[in-house]
Amino acid sequence: MRILKITLGIFFILILALQFIPRHPNQSDEVPPTDFTRVNEVPPLVKEKLYVSCYDCHSTNTRYPWYNKLQPVAWFLEDHVNKGKEELNFSEWKNYSERRKNSKLRSIISQVEDGKMPLSSYTFIHDDAVFSEKEKKEFLNYMSQLKKNL
Repeated sequence: MRILKITLGIFFILILALQFIPRHPNQSDEVPPTDFTRVNEVPPLVKEKLYVSCYDCHSTNTRYPWYNKLQPVAWFLEDHVNKGKEELNFSEWKNYSERRKNSKLRSIISQVEDGKMPLSSYTFIHDDAVFSEKEKKEFLNYMSQLKKNL
């Protein structure tokens, strides 16, 4: 019993100590001029779905949940967001080449059609990120049209 108390005490001290390790949040106060929504004429419904369903992981401005203040959850979310931005960063859209934009649009269309994006681990907590049929149709139509116009 004494070993268990000591082990739990050490565990809680470690968890407490982890809270003092600095985080590097992915937040910005402004939308850069290179952002997808500033470069393209995006319909309001599509823009809203981009912000709600995509931008937390694929832009330079993440809306963090309250539990992001807790380590090691913050590390997990930070890693997840960094990987998402490596794959696609809507905040850098204007800087992408036409070829890369075309590739990204093709990937966006495919992954939303197949239900791979947004991730189920994200929609589990952010149910507003789930696409309704109407939203999905309008979103995909817009992305397909944009791809044709490149």
